[in-house]
Amino acid sequence: MKARKLLMIPGPIEFEPEVLQAMAIPTTSHVAPDFIEVFGHSLELMRTVWKSPKGQPFIIAGTGTLAMDMAAANLIESGDNVLVISSGYFGQRFKDILERYGAKVTLLQAALGQSVSIDSIENELKTKQYKALTLTHVDTSTGIIVDPKPIAQLAKKYKVLSIVDGVCSIAGEELNQDEWGLDVVLTASQKAIGVPPGLALLMASEKAMEVWKNRKTPVPNYYADWGNWLPVMKAYEERKPSYFGTPAVNLIVALETSLKIICKEGIEKRVQRHQSLAKAFRAAITSLKLTILATSNTIAANTLTAVYYPEGIDGAAFSAKMVANNVIIAGGLLPDIKTTYFRVGHMGSVSPNDLLAVLGALERTLSELGYPLEIGKSLQTFQTELLKGSN
Repeated sequence: MKARKLLMIPGPIEFEPEVLQAMAIPTTSHVAPDFIEVFGHSLELMRTVWKSPKGQPFIIAGTGTLAMDMAAANLIESGDNVLVISSGYFGQRFKDILERYGAKVTLLQAALGQSVSIDSIENELKTKQYKALTLTHVDTSTGIIVDPKPIAQLAKKYKVLSIVDGVCSIAGEELNQDEWGLDVVLTASQKAIGVPPGLALLMASEKAMEVWKNRKTPVPNYYADWGNWLPVMKAYEERKPSYFGTPAVNLIVALETSLKIICKEGIEKRVQRHQSLAKAFRAAITSLKLTILATSNTIAANTLTAVYYPEGIDGAAFSAKMVANNVIIAGGLLPDIKTTYFRVGHMGSVSPNDLLAVLGALERTLSELGYPLEIGKSLQTFQTELLKGSN
């Protein structure tokens, strides 16, 4: 029996063997010709995955929070009005980051399990001139998805920059940056991009770069300043050496490997796979009479699912038994209700067999804790839903 347990949290995820092998190669110089080729190719592949042939990609050593920080530091100046559209924990984080740079932030917070309506967003945009708006495409804390397309249309209508936190969505959910007119779309390596933690990934539109170039004050964050990183990105894409800070060499080799896997699968096909698996998984969860945090399927993410514990089930005991059943899931993240729900990640290289393993462990765990259920019910539902989708 293998000792390793199945990691099914919303990041880090299970990684492809080729990606892990790429991490293990001897580290080369960050200005070696072979690494320059890998870095440059990674930047080009990002444009394919983001669907942003006109965008400026950035690959920086750091986390998804750094990518959020970079967007705020480079585009926002003290006194700017910014609208934050929040469906969970990470909307509040964006608010906190923006306020560090002197932004006057208005927070539109969705009710628990819901998303902010388009009408509410437009009504707020009418009240004053905003410099930018931010939205969380998929909030990892709630499993809520927000459609960026109509929000981008509003941003263009009211001449507002649109910034998308795509940490838990890029390469797993539908997104078309250039066609939809999104100005910044950012993510982190350890989610659906499929690379171990350590890379902040960001794509800036031509408009966003122009706003940055025309800012009146210096960027107040030295490490995050695009002025330091842009020459490096341009040089590597032209296959020339450059330096500002040492890149995460092995992670970028792994990134190229994963981006090639993503592009070989095809981004449309990859998104459809996530949608199909998520729909079947939600049906399976519902078949056990468990309640999903998202109040409707239309706003339920396809990269993770947040589920309330049944009444009387202790979260700590549940998680421990899931681990004993060889599956690692995540607990709640929203402070007010964190002990009432758990989260299952299903993004990246996830397969139907992975989710069958999760459901099997879930059924055993609930049964062991005294929750009444029909053994095999969720597995049968999952299989049936998948077969419906393939016909």
